Amino acid sequence: MDTNNIVVVGSCMVDFVSYATRLPKPGETIHGKEFVTNFGGKGANQCVAAAKLGGKTFLITRVGDDIWGPKYIANLKAQNVNTAFVRSTENSSTGIAQITVADSGENQIVIIAGANSKLCTKDVELAQELVTNARVLVVQLETSQEVAIRAMQLCRGITILNGAPAVSEFYPQLLKLPTIFCVNESEASIFTGLPVNDISEAEVAAEHLLSKGCNSVLLTLGEKGAFYMDKNEKFHVTSPSVACKDSTGAGDAFIGALAYLLANKPGVPMQQAVEKACVAAADSVTRPGTQISFPDKSIFQDL
Repeated sequence: MDTNNIVVVGSCMVDFVSYATRLPKPGETIHGKEFVTNFGGKGANQCVAAAKLGGKTFLITRVGDDIWGPKYIANLKAQNVNTAFVRSTENSSTGIAQITVADSGENQIVIIAGANSKLCTKDVELAQELVTNARVLVVQLETSQEVAIRAMQLCRGITILNGAPAVSEFYPQLLKLPTIFCVNESEASIFTGLPVNDISEAEVAAEHLLSKGCNSVLLTLGEKGAFYMDKNEKFHVTSPSVACKDSTGAGDAFIGALAYLLANKPGVPMQQAVEKACVAAADSVTRPGTQISFPDKSIFQDL
C-alpha cells in the first residue's frame, strides 16, 4: 500500500452561508446580502484541502440518506478524494452548518451533526489497513473522542489531532496520542483553562499542554501566524498580510496543507512546513467559501 497517503477521519457538513455587513447581536435580526450553499465540515474540508494540493487522500466519514448525501459524495469524488469508506446512514440527515459571514471576514457557525454523530470506532476498524499504513492521519472533534482515539491508536504514521470544537473534559489519550496537537487560541484556552491572546500566552499554553503529555503543540493564531513547540524546539511563524473576505475554513486549509507537506515533502523542516501551511490558509481567506476557496498545487511550486 502507498505510504504517502493521507487519511482523514471526520465530519461532512453542508454549509448554509449567509453574508451580511456585520454579525447580528443577540436577539437581533438584520438584513443579509447573499446566501450560498457550500460543502464543508472539518474532516471533509481538511481532506479536500490536501487533495487540491495534490495529496492522495481518503476520507472516513458518514453522510445521511437525505438529498445531500449523494451530492456530497459526488463532490468528494470531483475533488479526487477516495470515498471507499464514506458511508450513507439510514434515517439520518447529512450534517449541516449554519454560517453567517460579516464584511470583516468574521463568522459565526452553528453545526448540527446529523449522520456525523453515528460515525463509530467500527467505521475506523473497517478501514484498519488503510489507517494503520497512512503516512499522515488527521482527526478532529466534530466526531466522538472515541473515534479519534481509535484511529490514532491504529496509525503507525504521523497523526494530527485538530482539537476542534474544543472540549473541557476529555480523555488523556487525546493529548498523548497525536504526533501534533493543533488548536487555535480559543480552543487552547478551553483545553488548558489559560488565556491565549498573544504569542507569550500561546507559549505558556503550549508548555502546559506538553506537561500534560502532548508530543508537540501547534497553535494557529489567525493573522498572527502560528506557534509550534515540542521538547526540542519552538518557533513562531508569521502569516502573509492579505485582504480577508471570508475566514471560514482557514484553519482547515492550514491543517490540510500541513498534512500534504508532511506526507509528500518529508524533507521539509517543520518550521518551513508550518510557514507554508500559513500561506495556504492566508490565501484561502481572500476568497469566499470553504472548500471552493482552498488553493491548488500551484501555491507550492517552489517546493
